[in-house]
Amino acid sequence: MLASDDTRIRHFVFLLLKNFSMASFTAANEPLRIANRMAGRELYTWRLASEDGETATASNGARIMADMGLEAVNRDDTLMVCGGVHIKDATTKPVLNWLRREARKGVGIGGLCTASYTIAKAGLLDGKKCTIHWENHDAFEEEFLEVELTKSIYVVDGNRYSSAGGMSSLDLMLNVIASDHGQELANNVADQLIYTSIRTDRDEQRLSIPTRIGVRHPKLSTVIQMMEANIEEPISPSILARDVAMSTRQLERLFRRYLNRSPKRYYMELRLQKARNLLMQTDMSVINVALACGFASPSHFSKCYRAHYDTTPYRERGSQATLA
Repeated sequence: MLASDDTRIRHFVFLLLKNFSMASFTAANEPLRIANRMAGRELYTWRLASEDGETATASNGARIMADMGLEAVNRDDTLMVCGGVHIKDATTKPVLNWLRREARKGVGIGGLCTASYTIAKAGLLDGKKCTIHWENHDAFEEEFLEVELTKSIYVVDGNRYSSAGGMSSLDLMLNVIASDHGQELANNVADQLIYTSIRTDRDEQRLSIPTRIGVRHPKLSTVIQMMEANIEEPISPSILARDVAMSTRQLERLFRRYLNRSPKRYYMELRLQKARNLLMQTDMSVINVALACGFASPSHFSKCYRAHYDTTPYRERGSQATLA
């Protein structure tokens, strides 16, 4: 076992929000237990909190007993807010007030998976960098203009932490352990978890474009990257083709060959996918969603949306409200 001369004990409080992600929570919590075991002494302690101080239910239905409710913590503690699905519903006024109160004391605060939304809603990420699960990226970017959102798997900005969810919480905590007690201990923890490739905050959360589309063609990847970066103001196929030194006809053939659709169709699908995310995750009006996704009019947006999803944007919004 690896011993350390540092006698500090760092205390964590994990706030488990309603429908929190079990994967994100355990990926953040287990490294602390293993670090203690590897060091042969207590380096980290933790308590589990829930809004009612009794139980917290994960998105997979598992229930965990809490050690505490929304009570005061010590100034040197670190709060880790664990989010999951339906994060807006889980972001209640008591939770927001608690986070603001503890932040005024200088407590370090982190958000796992979708919980960056909760921290940003409390106003605690203004002027800071953060990340959030890629599925919530578009909605977050539209709502919190004063936050610098990245696509990294995790971000540490001062005493604010965020991870994109899933195994990225493990990468974040390995970074914390390395900062506290050295890289050797972090590597030993990773070995115990059979985690062979520790990622850094420079790694992005989604697979590369070639991996996602199953095609390794540099010009095709470049065009898709340009499309994804220009949803609100779509670029014409002729300009896309010109920027990769192709003719429009060559670009058409490239998309047909590898993706079995035209560049225009592929671009439309990207825009509609973003629109659906915004409808499901924000309170933006349908017309504002249309504008954010490059549609000049609500009627055209509705027509395209219905053709692709077999429902209207208004019904999509209504069905989501019913589910919530």
